[in-house]
Amino acid sequence: MEWLSPLDAAFLDLEDGDESAVLSIASVAVMEGPVPGHEELIAAVASRLDRIPRYRQRIRRLPFDLLPPFWADDSHFAPEHHFVRAALPAPGGEAELCELVGMVMAERLDRDHPLWQTWIIEGLAGGRWAVLIKIHHSMADGIAGMNIQRLLLDEPVEQTDRDGAGAGNSLVTMLLSPLHPRHVLRSATGMARGMVTMLTGLLPVKSSSLSGPIGRQRRYELAHARLSELREIGRAFGATVNDVALTAVTGALRQLLLDRGERPAAHSVRALVPVSMRHGGAEGDRARNQISLMLPMLPVDLARPVDRLTAVHDRLSALKSSDEASAGAAVTTAARFGPFGPLSWVIRIAARLPQRSIVTVATNVPGPRRRLSLLGRRILEIHPYVPLAIRLRTGVAVLTYRDHVSFGITSDVDSAPKPGLLSEAIEGELAELLAMARTSVTDPRSGSPGRFGPVGPG
Repeated sequence: MEWLSPLDAAFLDLEDGDESAVLSIASVAVMEGPVPGHEELIAAVASRLDRIPRYRQRIRRLPFDLLPPFWADDSHFAPEHHFVRAALPAPGGEAELCELVGMVMAERLDRDHPLWQTWIIEGLAGGRWAVLIKIHHSMADGIAGMNIQRLLLDEPVEQTDRDGAGAGNSLVTMLLSPLHPRHVLRSATGMARGMVTMLTGLLPVKSSSLSGPIGRQRRYELAHARLSELREIGRAFGATVNDVALTAVTGALRQLLLDRGERPAAHSVRALVPVSMRHGGAEGDRARNQISLMLPMLPVDLARPVDRLTAVHDRLSALKSSDEASAGAAVTTAARFGPFGPLSWVIRIAARLPQRSIVTVATNVPGPRRRLSLLGRRILEIHPYVPLAIRLRTGVAVLTYRDHVSFGITSDVDSAPKPGLLSEAIEGELAELLAMARTSVTDPRSGSPGRFGPVGPG
């Protein structure tokens, strides 16, 4: 038996408090053929489940939420009940795959059983097939979910460089370092500064069609890029891969507002950006949530992509230096020592209230650097899925696999943008940034793009 952390339990409570929310995350791996037999695939995955005890456990709650929910072994666990097989209609392209993913992810997982499903999807064009691994957010965050997938695929988990990976260092150091007075004062000051920044980030934003009531149905679509090209853009303008990806999302949301005849105001789009608080590759990190958040205001008001990149870089850098992520983690850590029942009730009530502070969610998950396979079939691409809740009508998850970058875009069907608008806008923004990056490198007379200016090769 293991108690859920306050953050893990919060995902359950948010789902309970919002009938339109389905708080499951997923990854979709596109495989080369041929499709293995159903029993063969179940047996291959089931043989590895002993590495992840959580896959055999269900959630149990005490009456009146006197204590947090806990994970307990499911005495009736049967792996075959967690596998579903489906086939795409012709022509089996990306549009048909995305439509099925949206339908699957709109359904809640059964809490009477372990909170995961694996969908085997046949009928992709070119003799391909796909594996959709769906897990509840109470079980894992995006990075833990990728580690789970890699364990199931019988591949070693690699240490992955992450932009902003040190965001949790101040909290970890505060908890583990000697209690020297100067250290305590410095940590307390940083935490207070971060708390002020986080509370400021919860102020209401200018209203727009990007947030509001949502339904249960979801639309899913994809945008594609190359990691090498995002790095090339970052090198040219002194930015990180995270900065470039978030700038692409910013440009797409700006385009959506313009398409709807709305003015992209400076204080209209605040994003929830999850930040990993992991500090190493411990086994216990693989199947749990260890995230905090940053709440940057996205510069949708700026017309030039390079100006948007400059602003995104500056704002993320400022939030990292403000200890906002550490303050958020401290809140969830402190919640462990309070009475669970009242905290749970507050979260459920808050889920029903019309929050007007956050407009979208944008998450970046570093994936495997080398090719993965299952039963001798290579994984060609991996796509991420991020859920929607609390009046967020659009969310974007970014996942890297080898040199491929996949932007998984989730929208509320009732208020969804035109099909393809956001994915095309993301790809267009990146193409424009790449062209400007290459111009700034090869032609110093082209002017100074943004405040970073032209740079030399490499």
